[in-house]
Amino acid sequence: MTLWIAITFAAAAVQTLRFVLQKRLKGLGLSTGGATFARFLFAAPLAVAGMAALLLAGHALPAPPPLFWAYVVAGGVGQIVATFCTVALFSERSFAVGIAFTKSEVVLVAVFSALVLGEPVPPAGWAAILLGTAGVLVLSQPPGGWHWAAVGSRAVGLGLLAGAFFGASAIGYRGATLLVDSPSALFRAVVALAAVTTFQTLLMGLWLIWREPGELGRVAAKWRDTAPVGVTGVLGSLCWFVAFALMNAAYVRSVGQVELLFSLLASVLFFREKVRLPEVFGMALLVAGIVGIVLVA
Repeated sequence: MTLWIAITFAAAAVQTLRFVLQKRLKGLGLSTGGATFARFLFAAPLAVAGMAALLLAGHALPAPPPLFWAYVVAGGVGQIVATFCTVALFSERSFAVGIAFTKSEVVLVAVFSALVLGEPVPPAGWAAILLGTAGVLVLSQPPGGWHWAAVGSRAVGLGLLAGAFFGASAIGYRGATLLVDSPSALFRAVVALAAVTTFQTLLMGLWLIWREPGELGRVAAKWRDTAPVGVTGVLGSLCWFVAFALMNAAYVRSVGQVELLFSLLASVLFFREKVRLPEVFGMALLVAGIVGIVLVA
């Protein structure tokens, strides 16, 4: 198996675990902002420590160009805004419809990748991406099926906005890893990750101080519960960044949709939920799309 594919699978698996752990934080009295910040609070020091270890091992840290920092800010802000849009969907009646539209991310990443990074996707790659996206939409079908009256809802707007910002963050991260002057994909990924998580920690910390006074103290007081979120968060992010350092972001995010299969399998194995026929069809489309990406890349 090509290295970037194995790393993307690992990223999706760790991210699934991190979401499970992060969901528990809401039951500990933390706000949505606090639960989100917990991920960055512990991830940033770990990422910086990883970069320091690689520097001690002999890697040289060249001065990144200004465009590197532009990609770091764009990627970091894009991820935060997309996360807040996704959280806002929880209060919408058409939540499931909105979540389905966040899956437009992969298609948007392919477009952004060509326009911003000059990395176009060939026709065969587009076919595989669209096939996998169709599978994701089938798996994301709202209970009771699609109702076109909901397509013009606020939830759809939030879903498309989340997809666009998630796409922008992927392009920012891919761009940042390409601008670190090093032959090592791991070192380029760690440097970009340390820069992004440090920026996000400072930005989210200032936001909480302004909008939610006292939440920083509550996050710190729950460090035994929040630390695992930070550890799994930084491990998952490291895998994503290494994959971005190795391959076109559109292909990485498309293969990364395997996370949906992991979540579905977890619900079947651990919660004994039954798989419906449309879900089997959706899984088949998604797997076919992922196999297509593997063959094209």
